[in-house]
Amino acid sequence: MAGSQSFGKRENEKKRQAKRIEKQKRKEERQAGGTASMDEMIAYVDEHGRLTDIPPEEREKTEVKLEEIAIATPKKKDIEEEPLKGRIEHFNSSKGYGFIKDLASTEKYFFHISSAPQNIAEGNIVTFETERGTRGMNAVRIVLANK
Repeated sequence: MAGSQSFGKRENEKKRQAKRIEKQKRKEERQAGGTASMDEMIAYVDEHGRLTDIPPEEREKTEVKLEEIAIATPKKKDIEEEPLKGRIEHFNSSKGYGFIKDLASTEKYFFHISSAPQNIAEGNIVTFETERGTRGMNAVRIVLANK
């Protein structure tokens, strides 16, 4: 029994020695092949975001006009919004408010009497614009529509 253990130990030692020799050979091959300088190992990013081995100093330069550089988002073009069309769903004249139901999207918008015409009543078809209020979108600039 003791002989089998020593035989296994010798085999393991031979394997370890073979690995050390193989590792030493690979190391010598790398050194014989020449070491790469740090400059050869560095990668650069060009103006289009691609990796390259050409340093920025050696690349061809292109002239950039200062006026062509966009610093912020472009301004929104002035587009006239079409007024929405809706029907007066609820109107309380004593409290001075009501709700308009949009005919296109069935959304309901709150409105105050100050932004509505004098002769407004439930069931009227109106055109209106929307503005953000404290509790959501409000109907403003309400005008009775011709039926």
